[in-house]
Amino acid sequence: MEKSMYNFRVDEELCVQCGECAADCPAGVIHMDGFPVFDEDGGCYRCQHCLAVCPTGAVSILGKKPEDSQAVVGTFPTPAQMTALIKGRRSIRRYRNEEVSAALIEELLDVAGHAPTGVNAQDVLFTVVKECSVMDALRQDVYERLGKLKDSGALPDEGMVGRYMGGAVKKWREEKIDIVFRGAPHLLITSAPKASPCPAQDTLIALTTFQMIAHAHGLGTVWDGIFMMALGFCPELAGRLGIPEQHLVGYAMVFGWPAVEYHRTVQRTPAQINVVR
Repeated sequence: MEKSMYNFRVDEELCVQCGECAADCPAGVIHMDGFPVFDEDGGCYRCQHCLAVCPTGAVSILGKKPEDSQAVVGTFPTPAQMTALIKGRRSIRRYRNEEVSAALIEELLDVAGHAPTGVNAQDVLFTVVKECSVMDALRQDVYERLGKLKDSGALPDEGMVGRYMGGAVKKWREEKIDIVFRGAPHLLITSAPKASPCPAQDTLIALTTFQMIAHAHGLGTVWDGIFMMALGFCPELAGRLGIPEQHLVGYAMVFGWPAVEYHRTVQRTPAQINVVR
C-alpha cells in the first residue's frame, strides 16, 4: 500500500502488525487497521520515526528505504566512552596548518545535519570554509575591516570588547598573531531562517552536534566568540559569506587538526543542580 504525498509504504510480507509505528508517531497520522494506515492530510512531521521503530523493516516513507539506514543495536558508544569524549574535549586554540579533507568535512556536516530541530524544521544552514586559501583571504579581510574601524575610533578602547577587538587588531598588525580565528584552517557558521520555530536553539544544537563528532574523529574545535564580536561590528560579513539576510546567525566555530594533545580530563566543581520537589 502507498500514499502519494509522503510515499508511505508497508511491506505486508514483512509487517507483523505490532503497531509500533502507530504508537510512536508524534503527529498521530498512523493508525492500525490490521496493517498500518497513513493519514495523508494529518500533518506528518517527516521525522521518519515509523521507519526507525519498525522491528522488521516493513515501513518506509518519503522514499527512504529501511535497508539504506544504519542499524543502531550494538553500535552506540558505551557510557564510559561518551563520558570520556564529553569530559576530555578541550577548546582548541592551536592548529596545524593542514586542511581537513573535503570528504571528511562533508561527512561531519552530514552527521551534524541529523541534530534535532524544533518541529523537525531541518532548516539549519551550515556555512563552511573548506579551503585554507579561502580562510586566509577571509582572515585578511576581517582584520582589514576591524583595522579601519579601530583607526576611525569606531572600536571602543576600553572594556571587554575593546580589549578583545582592539587587542586582536594590534596583535595581527604587529606580530601576525591571529586572535579572531586562532590560526584555524576552517570556519563553520550555523544559521536558520528567523521565521523558523526555534532558530537560535536549532543552530546551537547543530553546532554542538558537529563539535562532538569532530572531536570523535580527532579534530579540534573552539566556539568563536571573538569572531561573533567581529560580526557585530561588521554585519556585512554575513552577506560576504553568503548567509541569507533573512537568517539568524546562531554561532561560529573554527576547526581543524589540533597542534596540541591533551592527556587527561580536567576536574571541575560539581554541576549546579536544582531538584524540584
